[in-house]
Amino acid sequence: MACFGYPETLPAPPHELMSQGPRIETSERHPGILIARGDWTLAHAGEMLALIEKAPESAEDIDGRDIGSMDSAGAMMLSRYAVKVGLGLATVEVKPMHQPLTETVRSICENPPRVQRKDYGIQQMLARMGFAVDDYTREVLALVGFLGLTLKTGLGVILRPARFRLTSTVHHMEQVGLDAVPLVLLLSFMVGAVIAFLGATVLRDFGAEIFVVELVGIAFLREFGVLLTAILLAGRTASAFTAQIGAMQSGEEIDAIRTLGLDPIELLVLPRLTALLVMLPLLTFLAMISGMAGGMAVSVASLGMSPDMFMQRLQDTMEMRHFWVGVAKAPLFAMIIALIGCLEGFQVQGTAESVGERTTSSVVQTISLVILLDAFAAMFFMEMNW
Repeated sequence: MACFGYPETLPAPPHELMSQGPRIETSERHPGILIARGDWTLAHAGEMLALIEKAPESAEDIDGRDIGSMDSAGAMMLSRYAVKVGLGLATVEVKPMHQPLTETVRSICENPPRVQRKDYGIQQMLARMGFAVDDYTREVLALVGFLGLTLKTGLGVILRPARFRLTSTVHHMEQVGLDAVPLVLLLSFMVGAVIAFLGATVLRDFGAEIFVVELVGIAFLREFGVLLTAILLAGRTASAFTAQIGAMQSGEEIDAIRTLGLDPIELLVLPRLTALLVMLPLLTFLAMISGMAGGMAVSVASLGMSPDMFMQRLQDTMEMRHFWVGVAKAPLFAMIIALIGCLEGFQVQGTAESVGERTTSSVVQTISLVILLDAFAAMFFMEMNW
């Protein structure tokens, strides 16, 4: 190429000719002010690190207006230099074209995000607990309001007996009562047998197996007869009420009933409530008989006690007040089961998923409330010596 008049080497590009390494100089007028010059770019990273190592302990200000070019690496190194001399990148005056870059780097390097303490799920747990308490409070208030509405409608039906739905009531009595008899008898018999077996096992060590009769009799007359029946109907009947009314709510049949000028409480709730009020005490009585029969079967099989001896001991030791204490709780449990089952059905939002959620909610609420009220009633009757 030289033979044609061209030089043997090409000239360097203009940006390479103008490129200068970074440097820090002291102002002649103000020794406390440092002046940054040159190119603060990634290509000069080694030189910038050397400047940081040689930085003085303190400075009054840094003037960066003479910096030729700057990238993010240079801005980060300038920030480290400014921090080392006791300043910050915010105090460094740079060209307007470099200002957005230095502000961004300063926000990252000099103001790192605060590391939050690990929560371990405590806040979420407290939030769920607060939501559950608020939700249960709303449910209780809704149940009280629904009870008042049902009592008001029931009083109107009592004043006008012709409006009472007898056919629907009998239909629901068959569903919640007669159809549940085999299951109530079976479960009560098995629970009575288990109580008698456990009681005999413990009392045998004291030579007091005869008191198994009192154990089974008092347990079923006062508590287990009505409680087992109520829990069984809470899972069987309350869920059925919610599913039936919820399906009608989802299909807009409740709105159609109101459009026809009929009262959904009178048409749907009162027959179900009446059926439970009638059938739950009867089922409780059958559960008491079946539970004591299970206890008698274990006593005859394991303790060598004759059926006549068991019945005679039961007649001599049991009082009618134990029976009435158990039966007295049946109407209260029946009202709870019917009201919660129907209320949850009316609260269905219109989807199949909502029907499932409300059905589950009705079963959980009913069983929980039945057990809670039974515990309070047991303590009250014991304190009253009834």
